[in-house]
Amino acid sequence: MAILRYVTYLAEDPAKLVDFYHHFLGTEELGRTAEGDITITDGFYNLTFFKNRPELGEMQTNNGLHHIGLQVDDLEEVKGRYLKFNPRGTIIQEANDLQHGEIRLHDPECRPVTVSTTSFGVPASKEKKYPRVRHIAYNALDPETMLLFYTQVFRLREIPSSYQRRHQGLCNRFCADGKTNLAIHPFYSPVEGHEAKYGINHIGVLTNTMQATMAELSSVLKIVPRPSTRPYAEFRFRDIEGNALDLSQTKGWEVDVDKWESAA
Repeated sequence: MAILRYVTYLAEDPAKLVDFYHHFLGTEELGRTAEGDITITDGFYNLTFFKNRPELGEMQTNNGLHHIGLQVDDLEEVKGRYLKFNPRGTIIQEANDLQHGEIRLHDPECRPVTVSTTSFGVPASKEKKYPRVRHIAYNALDPETMLLFYTQVFRLREIPSSYQRRHQGLCNRFCADGKTNLAIHPFYSPVEGHEAKYGINHIGVLTNTMQATMAELSSVLKIVPRPSTRPYAEFRFRDIEGNALDLSQTKGWEVDVDKWESAA
């Protein structure tokens, strides 16, 4: 099974964003390029902030959360499952450096997905329990097909939260890899607290120092409680370029079948 390990941003000012993440979320820098791209880590994830520029050649060029990546055991098996899922799918070679994986695929809604057999440049010695990314959330036009993509191509597991929503007649879908909860919400949704941002809507960070982190964050930006009806996360805030992040200590996230992780 694949493991989610990589999240990219297109940024106006990567250096300022990196300073923000270092200060408030305890990240560390892994490296940077002459073009201004900077890669940091929470200890497990490669978080790469690309300086937004035409030379990147991206189809979607708005600043913000851009695409994700997964570490896999066998690249050829993933290619085979991808082409079975989408026989006309295109497989693109990537640079296989700190900022890129080995290949790029596209999900059913044409969002890039980077794939690598490596740990995206994050040494095992960096891993720590908190704070750490435990959640990635998409808004999609067809959550069911997106779920099939991640469960069939990458063997992620659909989790009980997803089945519950299905039985309730809701379109929200959830899958997980044992470490991260991947939520796929419908773009058009009347549910309380929903934000209509297409693509990656937000990431979620688990912390065991909620009170101290909240005190620091609230001195420089607005923090909003999540609706009590939501099973995940207690608060949401935005970084200095407007990217949404959820913060949780007691609720946590469902990161595998019947496995919840919190810092309570």
